[in-house]
Amino acid sequence: MPNTQLLADSDIERLQFLLDSLPPPLQPLDVSALDGYLCGVLLQPRRPPPARWLAHVCDVDGRAAPAGPVLDELQALVLRRHDELDQAIGQRQWFDPWIFPLEGEATPADCVLPWTAGFAAAMEHFPELMAVDDPELVEPLALLFMHFDPDDLEDADALIAVIDTLEPPADLAEAVQDIVRALMLIADVTRPRAPVRRPARPTRPARRPRGAKG
Repeated sequence: MPNTQLLADSDIERLQFLLDSLPPPLQPLDVSALDGYLCGVLLQPRRPPPARWLAHVCDVDGRAAPAGPVLDELQALVLRRHDELDQAIGQRQWFDPWIFPLEGEATPADCVLPWTAGFAAAMEHFPELMAVDDPELVEPLALLFMHFDPDDLEDADALIAVIDTLEPPADLAEAVQDIVRALMLIADVTRPRAPVRRPARPTRPARRPRGAKG
């Protein structure tokens, strides 16, 4: 992705530090939930304006964060990741979601849950994607929401029915692959790529037989 300056590990750590430094009662997303949230925003059929979705980065309820250098730096890093994801999804390129292994006996679902919780937060604040009536969305959404407790999926019988047919990922690498694949499948519905227009082949004038006079 040559047009985007990718965030380094140090940038991600700095972003988490800035989020943690926001004062109470603000409840900011952590970097993993933020990443899922940004993907949920980017996959909306109509892109919400930045002022609306940025508000929920610093606080789940959208309360305003104090203005100043901290907020400016935080939002600049968030917008860089937003642009990075926008380009990857738009071009259907692989990217690394901010999903991190957890210590102890954590399952792949445990590791993925913070990211998918962020995606679900985007669906709550911007429900237009979930309102799209397209059967092509059921399977990729099931791949994302399979890590939730079924009791948390209200009014989602069709989704739960598909989730029941899915095998849990064998490891974290497979879980991450499923997430990226699901995002690209959703993008095919909500952000379809324009067909490539090939230049028309120029027509050649009819050749005269040798010796013909005209």
